[in-house]
Amino acid sequence: MKRALVVVAVAVVLLACVGAAVAPQLSSRLTGEDYLMEVRPVDPIDPFRGAYVTLDYPGLQTPGGSQPPSMDDGERGEVFIPLVEEDGHWVAADWSRTRPDEGPYLACDDRDWAIRCGIESWFAPQDRAVELEQQLAGDGGVAVVRIDSRGRASVVAVR
Repeated sequence: MKRALVVVAVAVVLLACVGAAVAPQLSSRLTGEDYLMEVRPVDPIDPFRGAYVTLDYPGLQTPGGSQPPSMDDGERGEVFIPLVEEDGHWVAADWSRTRPDEGPYLACDDRDWAIRCGIESWFAPQDRAVELEQQLAGDGGVAVVRIDSRGRASVVAVR
């Protein structure tokens, strides 16, 4: 009886961990609104991660235009990018360490070597990923990014 209880407890904890890991992506996909953003490909297929295209967003450059984007303010943690519409696409209006009170924005993280917003990769079947990268290599393309009310985002389409 005790062993069964331990197994159930471990299973519940593992399910909670999985739920916490995918919650931002699920939240944005289920409750978010769609925004169009310009994209360019950065990296094709990684043999360890599979077929995907790493995406660069020209409209989300940091104020200094650093590549890869980083705040360069000596701090680490949450970064918020309020968005404004320009010529039918959404771009960064500013970069801040404080959450905006309103409007669409991206909630990102710069605890690593670059700012991550959860929209950096688009996974596709291997033949489609190569084709997509070739199509985007010229003039780039458009990503449909779904953003929820807390700034959590996910890419739902690339064209």
